[in-house]
Amino acid sequence: MLMRIAIAGGGLGGLTLARILHRHGIGAVVYEREASRSARSQGGSLDLHPESGQRALTDAGLAGGFRSEARPEGEEHRILDPAGRTLVHHKPQSGSFSGRPEIDRGALRDLLLDSLPAGTVMWRHRLVAAVPRPGAGFGLTFDGGHRADCDVLIGADGARSVVRSLLTDAALSPVATLVELGISDADRRHPDLAELVGPGNLWCIGVSRILAAQRLGDGSIRVGISLPADGRHLDTYRSKRALLDMFDGWDPRLTALIEAGDTPPAPRRIEAMPAGARWAHQPGITLIGDAAHLMPPVGEGANQAMLDAAELAAELATDPADPDAAIRAYEEAMFTRIEPIAHMSARVQAMMLSPTAADDIVRFFTRRPAEPAPAD
Repeated sequence: MLMRIAIAGGGLGGLTLARILHRHGIGAVVYEREASRSARSQGGSLDLHPESGQRALTDAGLAGGFRSEARPEGEEHRILDPAGRTLVHHKPQSGSFSGRPEIDRGALRDLLLDSLPAGTVMWRHRLVAAVPRPGAGFGLTFDGGHRADCDVLIGADGARSVVRSLLTDAALSPVATLVELGISDADRRHPDLAELVGPGNLWCIGVSRILAAQRLGDGSIRVGISLPADGRHLDTYRSKRALLDMFDGWDPRLTALIEAGDTPPAPRRIEAMPAGARWAHQPGITLIGDAAHLMPPVGEGANQAMLDAAELAAELATDPADPDAAIRAYEEAMFTRIEPIAHMSARVQAMMLSPTAADDIVRFFTRRPAEPAPAD
């Protein structure tokens, strides 16, 4: 009997999984809540690591497409203090793909979408409930009342995963507040800021706050303000004036990144699951990516989601007749791999928003000069 695999969530992890399964002759349906691939912005850029994100793209047969879209120069990374003094400046080897080149999230998602057979992704399908069926498999209910059945359910549905609730009640905890703004056509409209940010990432680190900027492939700049999760209402951060007050006394060349934003400030809470969270294995269901191990955004989330997808697909392809054994093997290996990465991510997140962040991060990058920017 043909195995019916449902993947809840059409982000990078879910699409990578569908693509690699397709290469092995195993079909899957991806249920995605968005209306289309262009329904919303996909955010900033990612640095894809050779041992995880890039490895998954190789398994997906998309390494060449990745190289055509990636920007090795995007690895350049500068860290400044509030006075504008350079603390760290990492410049990658020119034109080299041997490190962790940047690629815009949207470009990477399009690469994966274009590699899938027509009809693989079911748009406008937001999963609201999954119920075990008598015998095996799950009955799925989507917003609007549409229903479907599957033999195997894989939750790739992100931080607020519906599928996760079937496996674990692990609670999410706030770890930061992130406010984002965008600056379009920076080279023409704000050449000074374009030069300041350069081709990659810029961090300006103060006491328990970071003003960051990231160059995207379309010439725009994504500005991010990271603050402690102090319980204040998100509306506090929707005013440019309020944001500028938080950086009072900083070099005006830096705060000009906030002033130049041509999109309204968009604040959101950053949450994480407990490092080392696991669940008891259940037949016919598992999780990948943020649904499985939501971590602070310090450069590992998307990479580990794609590696989850590659490893799960490999297990399923080894013996398609026994998906439960494949899921069990995947989960055991994934838990072991993720736990130290989750603990490291939690430490880095806490360090970045500490009162001594500048000194701590300089020591961190001096010890690990090629460590990525938190572009996740």
